[in-house]
This record gives sequence, C-alpha cells and structure tokens, in this order.
Amino acid sequence: QVQLAESGGGLVQAGGSLRLSCSASGRSFSSYAMGWFRQAPGKERDFVAAITWSGGTTYYADSVKGRFTISRDNAKRTAYLQMNSLKPEDTALYYCAARRTGGPLITSYAYDDWGQGTQVTVSS
Repeated sequence: QVQLAESGGGLVQAGGSLRLSCSASGRSFSSYAMGWFRQAPGKERDFVAAITWSGGTTYYADSVKGRFTISRDNAKRTAYLQMNSLKPEDTALYYCAARRTGGPLITSYAYDDWGQGTQVTVSS
C-alpha cells in the first residue's frame, strides 16, 4: 500500500495558477503510474491527468488539456499538477492516486491508493 498526501490547493482568482503536489511513501514510487482526479460537490469523481511510471507518457482530460501539466520527480517520490488559466469550473477537491497493478489510467477503478484530497477554489 502507498500512502499519498496532496498539498498546494487554495483559493485563486480566475486566470490564476496553482501547483498541486502529491507526496508518496514507500520506495517503489518510481514503478507506479500516478493520476489526478477531481470531484465537485454533487458530482462524480472525474479524471484530470495521469502519467506513466517513467514520466514518458501523459494523459489529460479534454477540459484541462493545454492548461494543466502533470509531472513527477521519482527521486523525491512526488507527483505534481501545474494548473494554469484556472476557471471557476475547475473548483473541486483534487485527489492524487497511485496505480500499482494495471488498468486504464483514465479510469478511477484502475488506481489502488488514494490521498485525502486538496481543495481548489477558483473565484470569478
């Protein structure tokens, strides 16, 4: 099991930027794919972005493509989500997740471990 802790959320005006971090426990971080999901009140948890274990391939939801960038630093056991040009509709609780086994990276059921989430609020 991997323990994950998100940080970096907050309140920002539309058009602003935030950088989320996801710190992982354990020495096998570099073998896990990582993903970011978000959940707004009253809505389902949606895929945002994912990155393979090497960082060589990334995936993005259409709604964030061109604005968000996922990255990772395996030496620091940390994944990041750089969010630019934020919109009020980006407001949600953002979760990072680790995939230790298999499954499509854009689906939440493929992930084995989840953090507690960090709140992002974008004001208009």
